[in-house]
Amino acid sequence: MTLPEPLVLARSIAPRLLFDAREPFFPRWIGVSLLESAGPSPSFRRELSPPAGGLVLEYAVYWDWDIQHLYDLEHVWLYLDGSGRLVDAEASFHGRYLKSVLPGGRNLAGGRLELYSQPGKHAFAPIPDVFRLLPDCAAATGSAAGAAGAEVPWPLRDRITHNPEWDGSVRRYLAARSFEPAWDFRPWDMPDRIMIGWEELDGRLPGLFREGLAEAGAI
Repeated sequence: MTLPEPLVLARSIAPRLLFDAREPFFPRWIGVSLLESAGPSPSFRRELSPPAGGLVLEYAVYWDWDIQHLYDLEHVWLYLDGSGRLVDAEASFHGRYLKSVLPGGRNLAGGRLELYSQPGKHAFAPIPDVFRLLPDCAAATGSAAGAAGAEVPWPLRDRITHNPEWDGSVRRYLAARSFEPAWDFRPWDMPDRIMIGWEELDGRLPGLFREGLAEAGAI
């Protein structure tokens, strides 16, 4: 197939996300990558393999905050066949990933994938009940808000050195934003303006991390 311009394609078939009515944080940037051959994900520790004659479209969804720590990066992968038809999808779930198209395509609306985002934590799933099965579901947005502080995520570990003095400020900032989910989800369409190439987003990540530290009063 002729390789399309990644951002044009990404915007035309972007997944629709559903957020809890009390969600305090929404994506700030979405880094897009397009793969037409098997190889490593540009932004997640896994291998990707497109369908024969097709491609994989990767959305790296960046938040300034997770309810438990500074910085959050989640992912959606769309698998397109040689005619550009969506044939499979996966999405990140706490460092791993789940299949994301329900049997019969029940979470495909007009050909677009719909995914739920875990309140505060932002893991993705095609059905919201899976979040309530996690043992720490209630604590994550309540008593454990801010628990991880300003830990430096793996994409930044060769660019930023963790300072333990940052943690207290980040914990207080997030504890003040703890909440009890409503479990009432509202649709959110990815704005075109926040979709950029992954390489551009990756270059911004250290600065975004420092912005978060400043917002929390850690620096």
